[in-house]
Amino acid sequence: MELKKELKILFWIIVFFLFAYYMPLEIGDFRTAIIASLDLTRWYAREHVILCLIPAFFIAGVIAVFVNQAAVIKYFGANAKKWLSYSIASVSGTILAVCSCTILPLFSSIHKRGAGIGPAVAFLYSGPAINILAIILTARILGWEIGLARIIGAVVFAVIIGLIMSLIYRKEEKVKAEEQMNVEVPPEARPLWQTSLHFFILVLILIVANWGEPAEGVTTGFWHFIWSNKWTIVALLGVFFVYSLIDILKINWQWVALASIPVLASSWFTANPVIPFLLAIAGLSVITLLHGGENREWTLSTWDFAKQILPLLALGVIVAGFLLGSTHGDTDIPGIIPDKWITSMVGGNSLLANLFASVIGAFMYFATLTEIPILQGLLASGMGKGPALALLLAGPSLSLPNMLVIRSVMGTQKTVVYALLVVVMATISGLVFGAI
Repeated sequence: MELKKELKILFWIIVFFLFAYYMPLEIGDFRTAIIASLDLTRWYAREHVILCLIPAFFIAGVIAVFVNQAAVIKYFGANAKKWLSYSIASVSGTILAVCSCTILPLFSSIHKRGAGIGPAVAFLYSGPAINILAIILTARILGWEIGLARIIGAVVFAVIIGLIMSLIYRKEEKVKAEEQMNVEVPPEARPLWQTSLHFFILVLILIVANWGEPAEGVTTGFWHFIWSNKWTIVALLGVFFVYSLIDILKINWQWVALASIPVLASSWFTANPVIPFLLAIAGLSVITLLHGGENREWTLSTWDFAKQILPLLALGVIVAGFLLGSTHGDTDIPGIIPDKWITSMVGGNSLLANLFASVIGAFMYFATLTEIPILQGLLASGMGKGPALALLLAGPSLSLPNMLVIRSVMGTQKTVVYALLVVVMATISGLVFGAI
């Protein structure tokens, strides 16, 4: 085993050396792809890590520490009633405005707490696929037919993929079911409603802080109201969160007040909301670590998720940017795979067009809601409606960064099976939708 480990290290050293030695920097397309990779990585760091991933890590920490394992096993465990576990898992994404990467800490958390492979995978798929913000925008911008097809496809996908995964790995599930029959779970440290309140305050902060800009020309309505007042709403949610820290987690109010001072001061002196958000995260980490007990475990668990997931996500974003380019806002830098190749392959409603759209969607990284303007541009360039739906059903729930992390949670084989199921289901759905 020691020799195998050393040979593996040697192999990767050789690979990196050969890549560096033969790097074709004189080729313009290669240089552009490098720029696209760096641009996507910078954008991801600026727009996604602080406001999206870090809150998701803390939410995952809540599940790992504060949510009684019995609750996870009851609703998602191997012995749970299938109609109940799959129903909850397949629609849970409607309350989470998350992308394929932000769902990962939550998936990892319920997986570690004993969720069965079927419900856990259904939750993993449904989270990014059917968040309510994406559904509304899809119907508004791409048409109600695609919006409705996305809802139906995502819910059905989540259940079918989960059931197939559970069937394929039924022997493992049987062993898990037998183990969970004998699990002795300690009683809840606090009433369930208190844990739920603390959890949903964090979820609402995550959703509102990442609320997408309304469509061009929209200046009224609920969507625009939340967008134009989102940081005021986040501040109000912060007040409820302070209450939760003091009354539910029993952290000394003087500590909470001391941690709040830099947050309030920075919000007064700077217009950049990220700074007080970062200070709030730092203050929360310090007071929970110093308080000890479950509160300390919460932050340490959050850190464990960050250590496991962030390096793999960073690698995945870099590679995805290099291969497929950087597309966000007004930026569109092509990767090493030319955009015209992709556009030419997704016209019409052939099997190849739908399969290609599914595969590209599975490897490309989409932040929350960004798949919609990208698809709008592709449809305008001649993309068929079938491949558009295929990309919508495969893209938001899968990505290269996402697959690297899933592999670290449930292994290479299960990750490959899951990705293939998503691609096949998306391809079939695109073919059917395009033929209607």
